[in-house]
Amino acid sequence: MEPVRICASEELIDGGAGLRRAAKYAGGDAVVFFVRYGGHAYGYLNRCAHVPMELDWVEGQFFESSGLYLMCATHGAIYAPDTGKCVGGPCRGGRLRPVQVDERDTPDGRAVFWLPDDDLGPVTP
Repeated sequence: MEPVRICASEELIDGGAGLRRAAKYAGGDAVVFFVRYGGHAYGYLNRCAHVPMELDWVEGQFFESSGLYLMCATHGAIYAPDTGKCVGGPCRGGRLRPVQVDERDTPDGRAVFWLPDDDLGPVTP
């Protein structure tokens, strides 16, 4: 599958708002999200490991107040942003489903790309 341009690199701020994109996962509708943490861009399926609900409490708000962890707004599950591993709450030992991300230089400047796989890809028109 072709890489999908998500945004210019500077649009993702460390510990700040993330970007959502419509997706297809295992044949069904889904949402993926992209955030920046520790200077790197990360992407995940927007589905809590505890109960399959979206994480963000307001669209694009995935980090808890300190900006150090991703948090499920429904049950308070806490995830490490760089690994997707659950580090607290009801999902302990679980993990977010990662989305492969590539950050690279383009003619328009540095950008974040999603590299879809066989199970998780963009919604095609």
